[in-house]
Amino acid sequence: MLMTLTTTLRPATDLGFLLFKHPDKAQAFSTSSGTAHVFYPRADEDECTAALLLDVDPIALVRGRKNDAFTLGQYVNDRPYAAGSLLAVAVSAVFKSAMNGRCDQRPELVDQAIPLRVRIPAAPCSGGAAMAERLFAPLGWRVDARAVPLDPEFPDWGDSRYLDLRLDGELRLADALRHLYVLLPVMDGAKHYWVAEDEIEKLLRAGDGWLSAHPERELISSRYLAHRKSLVRTAMAQLAELDGSEEEALDNALAEPTLTEPLAVVRRRAVVEALHQVRAHRVLDLGCGGGALLRDLLADPTFTEIVGCDVSAAALDAAERRLRLDRLPERARDRVELRQSSVTYTDPALAGYDAAVLMEVVEHVDASRLPALEHAVFGAANPRHVVVTTPNVEYNVLFPTLPEGKFRHPDHRFEWTRAQFQEWADGVADRRGYTVRHLPVGPVDEVHGSPTQLALFSRKEA
Repeated sequence: MLMTLTTTLRPATDLGFLLFKHPDKAQAFSTSSGTAHVFYPRADEDECTAALLLDVDPIALVRGRKNDAFTLGQYVNDRPYAAGSLLAVAVSAVFKSAMNGRCDQRPELVDQAIPLRVRIPAAPCSGGAAMAERLFAPLGWRVDARAVPLDPEFPDWGDSRYLDLRLDGELRLADALRHLYVLLPVMDGAKHYWVAEDEIEKLLRAGDGWLSAHPERELISSRYLAHRKSLVRTAMAQLAELDGSEEEALDNALAEPTLTEPLAVVRRRAVVEALHQVRAHRVLDLGCGGGALLRDLLADPTFTEIVGCDVSAAALDAAERRLRLDRLPERARDRVELRQSSVTYTDPALAGYDAAVLMEVVEHVDASRLPALEHAVFGAANPRHVVVTTPNVEYNVLFPTLPEGKFRHPDHRFEWTRAQFQEWADGVADRRGYTVRHLPVGPVDEVHGSPTQLALFSRKEA
């Protein structure tokens, strides 16, 4: 399978620096599916074309597999010659540094949008040319997708499911490669390997900066994750968390006429106020997501040490961008730390803080894992105070845009009534040696209570 990448940037041979592949040298790289060859059909000042040719070993792909429904599939199979996930894996393996935005010899080129042309002569696409347009056009590509006939000698046979795909645009090379890495298997609608939970992180990492805003992000996530509903649900939840779209939509729906500002703002203010009440200075934000609360904490000099923790590396990257850590004065930068960690696993580094916050976190944890969360937070970390907020499901009927019976977020495992939350919080307090106070957040309805419920735990000896 073949992919060519062309630029008319002057001097065009700078493409070699960006790709870390010298135009005068043909190179070969071993991959899990065969040998990837990189060479330059043309390389001069005006135009430079890099070609990636993946020579697939179709027998190696199936060696060791059992219970194949089609015994001769390894011999009678077009998959090894079509540019789907096999080529995407080769792109990642061979052009990894370029995908990561690294260019040692010409670092100024990394952030420069350059003219690019991509051609893939045989790209499988479930949905045809229209699907290719839906996937690539929103990212700034001009798409020319032509159906490949089954046999040019017999036009009556019609077209195959393959496209001769041509893309033109002015983009950063790193972005272009990430688009291809994600969207080639998405076009195909299939992958050559088993899709597991780690694929979510790959999708979010490669989609950083563009996927959350893509109008087809749900389709992309579903196809990339092989339509595995639990993985898709988690990916969509993390994307929504990164751009805040789902939360903002609900908050804005509530803002009129009962609130003059979004619920998310009111919620964060209530959390900060609770931290002030207990005189906390060293604070953990567990499940910090994209860093909205961290930004509020950093703006308040009361909080001298702030640690944001999240299981998602993509969320932590978003938090780093939101906080602009690379631009902060050294004194402010030294007050905050971002750490990849799960609320259901013990982390010795999180012990001994004044307070821990779980803001809209517990409802994202499977009910069967709540005892593990309780042990990790209230047992192992054992801060002097813990602030927990969670939705009040009784209030959901007052959201005009929320369908009946639906949770507020696609990744919520549950949403508690006030009585259910109080029962859980009181049980945790009794078992872990804390007292607990329950506070409403947001406007209080006589029947349904407040939209957010807050529990403030304090260690009995504190």
